[in-house]
Amino acid sequence: MSRIRDIRILPLQYAMPPEDAYGMARGLTHVRGAGLVLLDTEDGVEGIGEAWGPASVNAAYLEIVKPYFIGRSVFAQRGIAQTILAKHYHFGTQNGLVAMLSGIDIAAHDAMGKLLNVPVCDLIGGRQRDRVPVYASGGYLTRAEDHLAALAAQLEPLAGRGFGAYKIKIGRHPREDAERAALARRIIGDAPLLTVDVNGNYTLDIVLESMRRMAESDIHWVEEPLAPQDWAGYRELAARTPIPIATGEALYTLFDFRRVIDGRLAAVLQPDLTLCGGLDTARTIGALCGAEHLRVSPHVWGTGIGLAAAVHWVAALPSYPHAENVPYPALIEYDVGRNPLQNGIFETPIRFAEGFLHVPTGPGLGITLDRDALRRFTPA
Repeated sequence: MSRIRDIRILPLQYAMPPEDAYGMARGLTHVRGAGLVLLDTEDGVEGIGEAWGPASVNAAYLEIVKPYFIGRSVFAQRGIAQTILAKHYHFGTQNGLVAMLSGIDIAAHDAMGKLLNVPVCDLIGGRQRDRVPVYASGGYLTRAEDHLAALAAQLEPLAGRGFGAYKIKIGRHPREDAERAALARRIIGDAPLLTVDVNGNYTLDIVLESMRRMAESDIHWVEEPLAPQDWAGYRELAARTPIPIATGEALYTLFDFRRVIDGRLAAVLQPDLTLCGGLDTARTIGALCGAEHLRVSPHVWGTGIGLAAAVHWVAALPSYPHAENVPYPALIEYDVGRNPLQNGIFETPIRFAEGFLHVPTGPGLGITLDRDALRRFTPA
């Protein structure tokens, strides 16, 4: 039995000039960051994870949860996390506590894989595929006055890189949504999937108007059309929508995902492994989605560590209910924005080629941190 000796969190941050900020309908940012979770075992193995959100907030939660993990088996992380949630129920579940537990869970899985000399995907169900498809997540809103020119400048360099699917940001006004979707479709062509992301900035009536206006652009899904906890809105939208709905990036723990899955409030569930509870929770979400015949597509918008976890999760997912022919395989979000924390913190990034990420074959997550790069991205 390998016991946990220590858990640390290392803040990572990359800042751009403010004028280069990009983002979504709810706002723009010129700073990208996350918390790198480092879990040490008594055997000398280091597990690597990622916790969503400000590292300073996660560090405060770490001080609370760390004593529960120290001296315990690295294989017991699930029960420890659930004990913490039960004992500290007054904290709720939509917060940095769950993000911190997510990062620890990912780091524990990385350590387990290294201890057993197997990839994470083999720990959580077995490798079903050697590469996983991604969608180019970009088309961001910016400070540019000509939003269509800015969108074209982002999409045109991507059109020849083999992506089979794209996502763009919308959500400021239905008329603008239609313009952005039409332009994106012209640039990427008819064959690739085109998805759009509102980031929860609309009410039900505005979403329906936006969908009507975008109808000619062949939208594959509308992501987060409503605020995450607008349960009644999602229920009515699910009954009326002409376009599939995707949501889940802002849902923590299994409880909220159960509401979406049991109510069939969306066609595509999008857990972020760095905040939903980690690989353990994601496995349960995947099983429940399979039981309800719903699709999954993990949200990824932090560092390459969260991306690696998502790659292993999707690599281990069954294709059920499909057999040999899978019309729409589970897609991983592949951020194409300006973010060196995605690939610039590894000695060798996860291999991308022609719209696919190749699943690492090394033990654990199969990634090696570039320690010099970490120092460059650690705030003073």
